Amino acid sequence: MKAYTDFRKNLQKDGFTMFQFSIYVRHCASSENAAVHIKRVKSFLPEYGQVGIICITDKQFGEIELFYGKKASGVKTPGQQLELF
Repeated sequence: MKAYTDFRKNLQKDGFTMFQFSIYVRHCASSENAAVHIKRVKSFLPEYGQVGIICITDKQFGEIELFYGKKASGVKTPGQQLELF
């Protein structure tokens, strides 16, 4: 678990943000810049880790359709009980 945590922290230090659970994104201005960050990701990959990287254009990213279902209702915590002395 520590290896995953360290990997996630390294991604964040390199400018990646979580897009969805286990999916991180980072904007790169050029393919050369993307190559630099891909090399960095490879350098801090855990020994038994597996990562897939895909490069897409700004336009392709902008065309992503996001769908959301209903938010799960939170578990209600019971209010404090009144104590009489």
